[in-house]
Amino acid sequence: MDALAGLLDGPRARGAFLLRTVMAPPWSLRVEDRAPLCLMCVTGGEAWVVPDDPAREALRLRPGDLVIARGPEPYTVAGAPDTPPQAVIGPGGACRTLHGEPLEETMRLGVRTWGNAADGPDTMLVGTYQMESEVSRRLLDALPPLLHLPADSWTCPLTPVLEDEVSRDEPGQSVVLDRVLDLLLIASVRAWFSRPDAAAPAWYRAMGDPVVGTALRLLQDDPAHPWTVASLAAKAGVSRAGLARRFTELVGEPPMAYLTGWRLALAADLLRETDTTVEAISRRVGYGSAFAFSAAFKRVRGMSPHDYRTSRNTGQLPEQHASSRGTAVPSKLSS
Repeated sequence: MDALAGLLDGPRARGAFLLRTVMAPPWSLRVEDRAPLCLMCVTGGEAWVVPDDPAREALRLRPGDLVIARGPEPYTVAGAPDTPPQAVIGPGGACRTLHGEPLEETMRLGVRTWGNAADGPDTMLVGTYQMESEVSRRLLDALPPLLHLPADSWTCPLTPVLEDEVSRDEPGQSVVLDRVLDLLLIASVRAWFSRPDAAAPAWYRAMGDPVVGTALRLLQDDPAHPWTVASLAAKAGVSRAGLARRFTELVGEPPMAYLTGWRLALAADLLRETDTTVEAISRRVGYGSAFAFSAAFKRVRGMSPHDYRTSRNTGQLPEQHASSRGTAVPSKLSS
């Protein structure tokens, strides 16, 4: 499995928040939905994305431009960068005035179409992933806070498809839209990493190394195997010390730390997406017992596998335990 294929294997929208916005200036929306990921594609007029961080410049979007906003930090989307916010978008796409009055019905313009004027010149497709999973976290950690693809830098036939499908009201339409959104996300991330000046993460660059890349693929393809640094080194054709040194230099953490993070990332996916027992998951990701797996999971995630699985029903996961941050992050970036 190549690095990009592993990274993109995960997007799985389920009932994503999708709509077509139609706006007439002056307009400005404050986005505080805390969604992990949002794609915005301008189809007419223009829009500006204004980060909260004053050190980061506002992005001007023209027709054909796409931007991916990585949550949960808030930001503003407006017809002009200096227009004060007139409404606030909260969790689940709920829209209210600055005083708290709901706006969903008053600004509804049709099936999945929303805005302040039916004939407004500024139009945009918005697709929001509302639930964070471990796969999307690996993807999020590889992206900048705002990923901007200008229309002249890439060509994507999926935007017209999404625009055509978003206003349909047919049985199973939400599933169709989820899959188109997934494909659009994959296409845009692939285009982003294909840029000549792409600042790919360390693990991604390491995949191109003949030694470390071999070791990474072995760990990813067979995480349940009882790997040791020595067995990895033998497969890669180098000494144990040589692999350990080079792996740490290129990836940012030792091979066994990477393997632990990868195993637990897979386990987290299985806990949230399946009803597989903890015992079966522990074997599937390479732990000899459910006890050993649970101890490792709680040490890194800050909660037991059972509590983590229960939390999927609410869609709210507590912030990761401190031991899962820092150098452990690259272990969750590749699949």
